[in-house]
Amino acid sequence: MPHPGNPYAAPTQVVPQQGQNQGSAPDRGESRPDAPAQPPRPPSQAQPSSRPSPEPGTGRIIAGRYRLLAKLGHGGMGTVWRAKDETVDREVAVKEPRVPDHLPERERSNAFERMRREARAAARLDHPAVVNVHDVAVVDGRPWIVMELVQGRSLGAVLQEEGTLSAREAARVGLEVLGALEAAHAAGVLHRDVKPDNVLLGRYDRVVLTDFGIAQIEGETNLTDTGGFVGSPEYIAPERVLGQRPGPASDLWSLGVVLYAATEGVSPFRRSNTPATLQSVLNATPAPPASAQGPLAEVINGLLQKDPAHRPNAARVRALLEAAANPPEPRPTQVVRAPAPGGKGVRIGRGTLIGLGAALVAGAVAAYLVVADPFAGPLPEGWKTHKEKDVAATVAVPQDYQRSVPDRESDRGHWVRYTDWSGSIWIGLTLDKKGEDTGNTIAGSADAEMYDDDAEFKERGNYTLDMPADPKTEPRPNLTYRGEKAAENTVVYTTDDSQNPRPREMRIFYYRTGEGDMYKLTVSYPGKGDFTERGREVARTVIGNLDVDKL
Repeated sequence: MPHPGNPYAAPTQVVPQQGQNQGSAPDRGESRPDAPAQPPRPPSQAQPSSRPSPEPGTGRIIAGRYRLLAKLGHGGMGTVWRAKDETVDREVAVKEPRVPDHLPERERSNAFERMRREARAAARLDHPAVVNVHDVAVVDGRPWIVMELVQGRSLGAVLQEEGTLSAREAARVGLEVLGALEAAHAAGVLHRDVKPDNVLLGRYDRVVLTDFGIAQIEGETNLTDTGGFVGSPEYIAPERVLGQRPGPASDLWSLGVVLYAATEGVSPFRRSNTPATLQSVLNATPAPPASAQGPLAEVINGLLQKDPAHRPNAARVRALLEAAANPPEPRPTQVVRAPAPGGKGVRIGRGTLIGLGAALVAGAVAAYLVVADPFAGPLPEGWKTHKEKDVAATVAVPQDYQRSVPDRESDRGHWVRYTDWSGSIWIGLTLDKKGEDTGNTIAGSADAEMYDDDAEFKERGNYTLDMPADPKTEPRPNLTYRGEKAAENTVVYTTDDSQNPRPREMRIFYYRTGEGDMYKLTVSYPGKGDFTERGREVARTVIGNLDVDKL
């Protein structure tokens, strides 16, 4: 059955077998019998061939031609039926207006007028991703909307059952919804309620945007509601929350939230109550999407800009979604060969080799070569390389990370730093030049962090890294890079914050050139939570693609 708020899809009708529970299925896109659950009869009255009683109203003919067959679901202002258009012999969806009798006459009139506008808004749009409106039948002053019957499930139901969509599928769905919005905006219609429950995934890969019930049509008087927002709070654009006049960018914001939810499995602004949700829409900066990379991540991050003037327009969104939906074929993985005896490459310490089988050792060496050798294969999609002259190296980072460098008026050091938008993951590369080391600090730092035992690191390396006492370390001191000394260390610690201490993890790569210059590449990320695996992936890729220039 379609999700509440999107009752346009027709489920497959299922007749329970004898002995099965005939209660109604959960409202999650699952099929169910047309009738509500019936209590079991005593054995003496059992009738295996009996069928559930039809819903009240089943069989009724509307406007002399539309025979109601079965309820499909209900939305905010009505119930949707599967019906038979007996004039042209086809099945249709018919939306019955349902307005409580106790409402004041003005609000009842507004509700009926809103349904008429829904029909007008959808009917004026000629686009395959907009549900077709065939007719509006007026019965006792109430408008019944007659639409095409779309067989499928809402995106909301799919996400509830399956969790997420793949990045390519999310981009494909986003393109179709974008097309519907472009057609609506060109016709002077704002949808104002773009959300997963209003996106239908039909047969033959069709995607349909439904429910123009609160659409705003250019040139028509606004209808006011008493006591709340019109739309779903977690998908409402900030400017609408502030009471500002919405435009096409407001619908595009909602599309950005839908894409985030489709790839990450959760809306970034959902909170426990409506005021908190609206507050998060205004002020919260969502964590960057972890599952969406490259062009799709750029779309999501761009559309979720608080200022509508800073959001990409529809043409830019379309270009990025097309790139995400049709990514280039991956290049063949570069084969990295282990160096011949006596050649330069990665050295694994003798102690590491003891006790390992030859096959395991060979596999470990080959795997580490792929990770540690500069440019060991193509970069992941959405990454870029940056040639940093001040630190004499080329660094690979995700393309949307923010770059910072020293202020030369106050800082004479050599470093560059890249940070993701949330600040959760950062990458730092420093270069200490031997010729500028008047205090002879490089050797002490290198010995403590690279080559001495774990206790020595905790005693002296702690100070260098500026972290709380007693971190857990996992040093790998016996490595080489370009035939010279190198090392790695993974450091796990808790931030020194009495109010809100948080677990952090760092992976650090050290390289000391033959001339005594010292490189330190650090990738820091949360030690627990959604960003931990993403941080480790970033660290592996950044370290594996570091390319140091000859000074």
